[in-house]
Amino acid sequence: QVQVLESGGGLVQAGGSLRLSCAASGRTFESGYCMGWFRQTPGKERTFVAALSWSGSETLYADSVKDRFTISRDGAENTVFLQMNSLKPTDSARYYCVSSLGGDYNCLRSKSYEYAYWGQGTQVTVSS
Repeated sequence: QVQVLESGGGLVQAGGSLRLSCAASGRTFESGYCMGWFRQTPGKERTFVAALSWSGSETLYADSVKDRFTISRDGAENTVFLQMNSLKPTDSARYYCVSSLGGDYNCLRSKSYEYAYWGQGTQVTVSS
């Protein structure tokens, strides 16, 4: 059974940094899946933040976080990170780590329906 678990959220002042981690388990014998991050604020839909290809060499970012956030992967540990710098109050949200189904070595996805596995989320609050 695939499980996705986020950590690293918290409270930070505007201009500060946070690093989110995402551990995906239950996929030892599976390959060709991509991972990403979405975020959601109360009363609004989940929005795309960043995505990472299976190889880790390709990334995709929402315009709102480009040049401030970096998604990366530790393949040996099957862990994905989201380094968030220059945080703004508008970045406050619950952040969800996501993972797609396997078998697509070229995937790089930004739509929520393209991801099969979702974590429970971790809260990020940026104070002004």
